[in-house]
Amino acid sequence: MSNIQKWDLRFLEMAKLVSGWSKDPSTKVGSVITDKNHKVISIGYNGLPSKVPDYSSILENREEKYKFIIHAETNAILTAKTSVENCTIYTYPFLPCTNCASMLIQSGINRVVSYECVENRWKDRIKLSKDMFDIAGVEIIEYGVYT
Repeated sequence: MSNIQKWDLRFLEMAKLVSGWSKDPSTKVGSVITDKNHKVISIGYNGLPSKVPDYSSILENREEKYKFIIHAETNAILTAKTSVENCTIYTYPFLPCTNCASMLIQSGINRVVSYECVENRWKDRIKLSKDMFDIAGVEIIEYGVYT
């Protein structure tokens, strides 16, 4: 295993840990942004905005939740205290959605690392994200299904 793969797996494990902080009852997502020297720049998990309490009436109602929730990748970009240009983002449990892919591209992220998606409800969105990353020249590393 090369050094890059060792770093990838290490930061994917960290993204998994961060995903556990999410209050979302159905899908827990975590992300870690690192610079070219493997220094952590930012982390994020999916959740409600910081000044919005984690009301179960929001979190347990899928339609309402989607109106409020901030995705892990977006949270990581928003909380970064420095530019994320030319950085890598590690996401768990799967690659970003199209909205997050757009924000990652716009913010200058040039490498995305995750696991292969096994949930059918996300596969079409992830395929579009991959297409968008490809068009923008963003490197995608996708490991086999997490076990």
